[in-house]
Amino acid sequence: MRYLLTIAYDGTLYSGWQVQDNAQAIQPLVQQALETVLRHKLDLTGSGRTDSGVHALGQTAHFDTDVAFEPGKLLLSLNALLPSDIRILSVEAVETTFHARYSATGKVYHYHVHLDRVFDPFTLPYRYHLLEPIARDRLLPGTKLFLGTKDFTSFANEAHRGSAAHDPVRNLRRFDAVEQPGGVRFELEADGFLYKMVRNLVGTLLEFAKGKLQEQDVEHIFQAKDRRRAGMAVPPQGLFLMKVYYP
Repeated sequence: MRYLLTIAYDGTLYSGWQVQDNAQAIQPLVQQALETVLRHKLDLTGSGRTDSGVHALGQTAHFDTDVAFEPGKLLLSLNALLPSDIRILSVEAVETTFHARYSATGKVYHYHVHLDRVFDPFTLPYRYHLLEPIARDRLLPGTKLFLGTKDFTSFANEAHRGSAAHDPVRNLRRFDAVEQPGGVRFELEADGFLYKMVRNLVGTLLEFAKGKLQEQDVEHIFQAKDRRRAGMAVPPQGLFLMKVYYP
């Protein structure tokens, strides 16, 4: 049988989702908890990696087991074993053909920016504090410059490797700027994202909102297919993987 986990975590203390040789990642902790409860070795496959310091409210991963269990009890057992900053939100049976990564039809990320001069200490680990002034009225027209089916090579780190090298074209369906207390939340939805694509897009949009880029500059960045032409990546702590869509 194959099962799907939905997982939330605070990524502050971790090197990301994926297994790392010399640092603590989230995936091996969840896998170890599963192996402890089910009492056999298994492979846990995530929908994709999140980087060091990035958070999730809707990461997904699948695993296979022939051991019979009650999903509600497994959820409680896993959460009892895991650190308090990693929580299993749901356990559900899926078809054996299901794949957490390859079956995904889209993802939603949120990125939080604090714009007030004084930081709220309670949101400090989960916001990027931008001290430079921006023109907020440029955010909405700026987001529209990135929408649609495009080659996002210029917004991908390691564009010569992995999915970016194979196919850098993605359909960015939504890029919203939502006002929130102290700043703004960017909501991005696409059929998939390249490595560090969200952080690079937000960084470039902020350059546009500072007046350092114009509309034609953004178009030239896309045409260049060169990561060096886009804005700097914003820091990881403001980024949340919110949801993974499946058919």
